[in-house]
Amino acid sequence: MENNQGDYFVIKAKEGGVHVIGLTRGHDTRFHHTEKLDKGEVMIAQFTEHTSAVKVRGKATVYTKFGMIETD
Repeated sequence: MENNQGDYFVIKAKEGGVHVIGLTRGHDTRFHHTEKLDKGEVMIAQFTEHTSAVKVRGKATVYTKFGMIETD
């Protein structure tokens, strides 16, 4: 399986108050970083040795190398 470390992704908020939550890598998965986006704001992020997953709360469009994902 391909290692995703270093992959970039983009999150564009479709409403105010979209939360982007970074989750840690390792034995125990924990929250390690949170950002709040206003409507129209864009965040460019990257998977790292510390970040293995990202949770998006709110209406947003997420762009990855696999395609575009719309949240509900």
